[in-house]
Amino acid sequence: MDNWTGYLRLTGARKGKKTIVKESYSEGAFKITRPVYLSTTGEACFYIMNPGGGYVDGDTYKIDISMEEDAMAIMTTQSSTKIYKTPARPASQEITIDLKSGSVLEYLPDPVIAYQHACYKQRTVVRMDSGSSFICSDIFTPGWAPDGTVFKYGFLQSKMEVYREERLILFDHLKIQPDGDIMGIGLMEGFTHLGTMIVINDRVTQFFLEELHDYFELVAGVRVGLTMLAVPGFVVRVLANTTQEIEKVLAYCHERIRKKLLEKGAVFLRKY
Repeated sequence: MDNWTGYLRLTGARKGKKTIVKESYSEGAFKITRPVYLSTTGEACFYIMNPGGGYVDGDTYKIDISMEEDAMAIMTTQSSTKIYKTPARPASQEITIDLKSGSVLEYLPDPVIAYQHACYKQRTVVRMDSGSSFICSDIFTPGWAPDGTVFKYGFLQSKMEVYREERLILFDHLKIQPDGDIMGIGLMEGFTHLGTMIVINDRVTQFFLEELHDYFELVAGVRVGLTMLAVPGFVVRVLANTTQEIEKVLAYCHERIRKKLLEKGAVFLRKY
């Protein structure tokens, strides 16, 4: 480990009808649970834990996830990721994901909460074989500040690179840096919370996206954007004023993805 504040490595493999842990290693301020099986499909569910309680000045975290052929897993966090004051250096996290043919990874962490004077950088690199599936989500929210206002953090930055058969199919660079125009058009547009879901799956169709769009049209109090990718897949962006509003939209998307694309039932990732 190169002086990471927290380091986690996990490899999942298919054995019979179940996905099992082939390799698991953690060090520092990262722990991971043993696999939990929430359905009869054999997919393994893992909870990432940070006993430190939050990210502070200069913290660096690293997560490496590998899914071998036909392995299926859901990964989430035990609780939200809290970013506290970072006066000298931003807190940062690097995630690398490797998905072999036929594997499925649903990476669904709880929200990132940035408190006053917090700066945070995140970089995720995903390498996929043909026939694998990737579903992930992110929610960025402003934390409490002494004067009761929002957007007191320094910045939130997230870079996502997805390669399929070594070809770059998605590059997403998001940076929220509060200033005088943060609530303006093309930025937060009057909202305070931002959510994203990225889905890459060979069974995504225009009809499926139209079904999601019809649902988005009925949701009040949020703004939702839906973009189809050049490969079978799509990206959803949600602007809202509460975490719960975003979670409701993304939960609906996840339920439809599991039912229509993965042919599985909904799961409840209980955290309490």
